[in-house]
Amino acid sequence: MSRAVYIVDGARTPFLKARGGPGPFTPVDLAVQCGRPLLMRQPFGKEAVDLVILGCVNVIADEMNPARVAALRLGLPERTVGFSVQINCGSGMQSIDTAYRYIQQGSHEIILAGGAEALSHAPLVLRQEAVEWYAGMARAKGPMAQARQMTGLRPDFFKPIIGLEQGLTDPITNLNMGQTAEVLAYRFNIDRKAADAYAMESHHRLARATKAGYLSDEMLPVFDRQGHAHEADDGVRPDSDMQSLAKLNPAFEKPYGSVTPGNSSQITDGASWVILASEQAVKAHKLKPLARIVDSEWAGLDPSIMGLGSVMASTPILQRHALGIDDVDLWELNEAFAAQVLACLAAWHDEEFCREVLGYDRAFGLIDRDRLNIDGGAISMGHPVGTSGNRIVLHLANAMKRKKVRTGIATECIGGGLGGAMLLEAV
Repeated sequence: MSRAVYIVDGARTPFLKARGGPGPFTPVDLAVQCGRPLLMRQPFGKEAVDLVILGCVNVIADEMNPARVAALRLGLPERTVGFSVQINCGSGMQSIDTAYRYIQQGSHEIILAGGAEALSHAPLVLRQEAVEWYAGMARAKGPMAQARQMTGLRPDFFKPIIGLEQGLTDPITNLNMGQTAEVLAYRFNIDRKAADAYAMESHHRLARATKAGYLSDEMLPVFDRQGHAHEADDGVRPDSDMQSLAKLNPAFEKPYGSVTPGNSSQITDGASWVILASEQAVKAHKLKPLARIVDSEWAGLDPSIMGLGSVMASTPILQRHALGIDDVDLWELNEAFAAQVLACLAAWHDEEFCREVLGYDRAFGLIDRDRLNIDGGAISMGHPVGTSGNRIVLHLANAMKRKKVRTGIATECIGGGLGGAMLLEAV
């Protein structure tokens, strides 16, 4: 049994840049703030939602299984099952893919699938020696034993490690994500100027899309406890230019690297949801689908070149559906780093790579930049890792509807040497 599955609606919060301390919202706060109005505008009641799936990478201690916490705070019935998924940067897309397969096989009719992340709330971690010292203090019996344990106290025990920094370092290769982008920049000859130019264009595109109101259908404001409204992505720099970008120092391979804070994705907080429905549910509730999910794919590759995950996941979809360079009308390729996006484009345009790695007899071709991330991406709006995969699918569906085109692919590289991709078709 294989049923049609539709994206019928969706919403996201503005993406809020982390600014040196915990932001005003936790992951579940964000999920609830955009999920509540999304559900309120549906023609079906909350009891019609069969399942809630939420991607989240940095789960905070107060919100274990954030999908379930969010479902209950959204007012869904207690019987509604909610579970969380984690595949690093692909978590938000994994929630959609899991929902897609449940509906496709006939076990569910309507599923709320999302992603939520508050990177500003990433924990500070004690170094292992400090943990062992504290454990020793807990085991010490009596004043003498405690005094002996106290002699092992060192000042650096009070200096925590930034959890996010550890999380963005691959434990197999010992390379952080920025260094993997440097590897690709070297392999495909992506220079600093090209990366900066791409980053500048990302900011300009997001600024234009915001001003034109293209994001109004998908982005809902959020309100903090001080009563402040957050209504737009706050990391975008409409006046970004090559001169200002050129002043930034390399962040990961000093002094000669090409990856800088200016041509990398921003650390942000944000949430996104999509509602998936079967054809039966669409008819029963008179829903108006945005797009149909046609196919999806996950891929694994060497973690040191994880940025090519988009190529490795998207290509099997292209091959299964006999799609050529001109058959995909729009692409959403998550902008982890400008060099990584440009390396993906270069790989598809490289005859040797396409022949030896992808199985083509010639180069796939050069993707038209007018079809790629047409309203900007993570460089300009940010990359809340558990959310981005959900956002790019939602935005692709809305952009396809706006542009009146038929076919689109949303894809992303994933830390740890993975990639994800999803093929959408206009309804």
